Amino acid sequence: MAGCGDPIGRDLRGGDFIFRYVEGDDFGRLENAFLVCTFWYINALAAIGERDEARALFENVLTCRNRHGLLAEHIDAATREQWGNFVQTYSMVGLISSAIRLSVRWDQAF
Repeated sequence: MAGCGDPIGRDLRGGDFIFRYVEGDDFGRLENAFLVCTFWYINALAAIGERDEARALFENVLTCRNRHGLLAEHIDAATREQWGNFVQTYSMVGLISSAIRLSVRWDQAF
């Protein structure tokens, strides 16, 4: 996606995660990415045919789950430590949505 003038990846991506916004606020500069934004980005990559990059990012996020397979609302892009509301429905729905988007269709699987 970087080759097509990707403003999201250029402006909001921090490592393997997408931030909700990057401007400083009353609390300073954000260190934690909003996980559902990362899943939306994964879905966008898959939709435009960048499935390898989408799958790599998806697999990366999977490694950040806790031992029960759950995700929080935010993640520290540097340390990969989960922050914010836990368990976060947005993050879990994002995970499911991206898993479906990256899955092989049933009629093509067999």
